[in-house]
Amino acid sequence: MRIRRDVQQVIREGGAAVALESTLITHGLPYPDNLRVAQQMEQAVRDEGAVPATVAVLAGVPTIGIDSVQLEYLAQAKNVRKCSRRDLPIVLATQSDGATTICGTLILAHLAGVRVFATGGLGGVHRGKVFDVSADLDELARTPMIVVCSGPKALLDQEATRERLETLGVPILGYGTDRVPAFYSRESDLAVDLRVESPDEVAGVAMARDKLGLMAAVVVGVPVPVADELPRAQAEEAIRLALHMAEEQAIRGEAVTPFLLPRITELTEGRSLVANRSLLINNARVAARVAHSLALARQRERRPTI
Repeated sequence: MRIRRDVQQVIREGGAAVALESTLITHGLPYPDNLRVAQQMEQAVRDEGAVPATVAVLAGVPTIGIDSVQLEYLAQAKNVRKCSRRDLPIVLATQSDGATTICGTLILAHLAGVRVFATGGLGGVHRGKVFDVSADLDELARTPMIVVCSGPKALLDQEATRERLETLGVPILGYGTDRVPAFYSRESDLAVDLRVESPDEVAGVAMARDKLGLMAAVVVGVPVPVADELPRAQAEEAIRLALHMAEEQAIRGEAVTPFLLPRITELTEGRSLVANRSLLINNARVAARVAHSLALARQRERRPTI
């Protein structure tokens, strides 16, 4: 494993580091938007005084904190493998490049000692396909990190995903909200387990989890900023139409999401893309604040009493 020097130092000193995934660079956004957003997410973390650590596998080496040259390479690279749990041994053994999903990022970041992770939307249960479930969910149940996101991805069955997380023992906190964020939209009809108003409250829940020896992640649902929200009715209508197009053209399996995303962008006249960019950068900013609070809480725990 290769850990960038500043990331290694902040981990060693017990400071604030934030893991970022790399599939949004290789598979989530088109070039050059992908590069620009990834750079803005890293800068948002730095602006809050934390250290960003974008995770990827490069030539078979798990890399925690890619540099600017590697970031530009990934933004334009072709045939980079999406890396979930099952894929990591394959890319390591074949010495190939891999972009980490939420699942893959959780595994590698946790091994490196990073405790907070910022992403866009969680993977989950696919609409109308109860057996098509993202590996992200099981990984959230066994990796004790804090994951800052904007709820399950909009293309998913969000209610089924929320139910599955409950079954797996993964708590969902609402950051300034009583409802699970609906990705492009600020709220769904689904209740969170606890509403929190500050990074300190998030850190408090994570510390309590650690004292109990529980392994599940703490999910923090952060609504997309108000100015960039795509109203829920509009988002659902665009998704419905895009899914209908996919069905008509017999799009199946892994080809579905890459087909749907540009269609949704077209159907919403670009508003879905604006919301996606906005929530990614905002989540990175919130995650950096949470990382600071967690670092301070852990330092207080280690401080000897007189």
